[in-house]
Amino acid sequence: MQGNGFNHKASDRLLKMPGKLDRGPVDFNSRVAPHLGEIMEIATTDVVSVPPTMTIIGAAQSMTACGFRRLPVTDPGTHRMRGIVTASDIISLFGGGDKQNLVTVKHGGNLLAAVNESVREIMSSHYLSLKTTDTVDDALELILGRKIGGLPIVDGDETLRGIATERDVLGLLGTGTSPLAVEEVMSTALRVTAPDATIGAATREMGRCRFRRLPVVSEDVLFGIITSTDIVRYMGTGEVFDQLVTGDVGEVMALPVRTLMKGELVTTRPDVPINAAARVMLERGIGALPVIEDSRLIGLVTEFDLVRAFSEAKN
Repeated sequence: MQGNGFNHKASDRLLKMPGKLDRGPVDFNSRVAPHLGEIMEIATTDVVSVPPTMTIIGAAQSMTACGFRRLPVTDPGTHRMRGIVTASDIISLFGGGDKQNLVTVKHGGNLLAAVNESVREIMSSHYLSLKTTDTVDDALELILGRKIGGLPIVDGDETLRGIATERDVLGLLGTGTSPLAVEEVMSTALRVTAPDATIGAATREMGRCRFRRLPVVSEDVLFGIITSTDIVRYMGTGEVFDQLVTGDVGEVMALPVRTLMKGELVTTRPDVPINAAARVMLERGIGALPVIEDSRLIGLVTEFDLVRAFSEAKN
């Protein structure tokens, strides 16, 4: 394969690839049912939350066991919201943001000591939430307007009653029909990384650009995709500690990202209808599909992209 705009001088780089078809103005001709109901009808009400005293490693283990990217932090007695901890907070701790100070400054680089701190050290105490009386449209406004993947749902006393995510909304909106193909809604300007790039470089890139995932590319070949969930799983399963000798976070950050690449790589094509792409994501429980054309990566379609497309279709 010939080079197609990849910058091979950097392990973390911008891939900007136009697809084969012209992407003009999008014309939505289909509609889903106008009444979507209250948010509690699609939300998860059996919510896993953690207390503020839970250790960071304990929260990572809970995320890994449940397959979640975020956990509400609540008082154990009242279940009132105190904050939220996300996979992005874990990435920040690893080196992708300001929470790394907990490791490097407070604990002198000792990762083992840092992850045994309480989750309140890295949680966000200022968070957006929905009320139990809100509608799906209210959720869409926040998810799309603020680019938030999930929102806790609280009652008038700020007691946690549920959580609504992009995937919940996609499960509802994706039952409609749309004439659009994947290439009409996918992202084409992508940050990518290489298999031998370090975990530290990848987490810094994800933290700086606020990405949940980075395609892993070498010589124009897509090797896989590294996600924030992969990094949380690496900690939550304890695998990260198997790599430590001195306990210093630098040991982990110097490992190549291929260390984290697990499981089957699921891709799609640019001509696939977005309804079909939505079904694959929902059935596989994945948040994004790399888009392949002529054996090369030309884009990435995410749950967010599909939620936005279906939302515009219903209005």
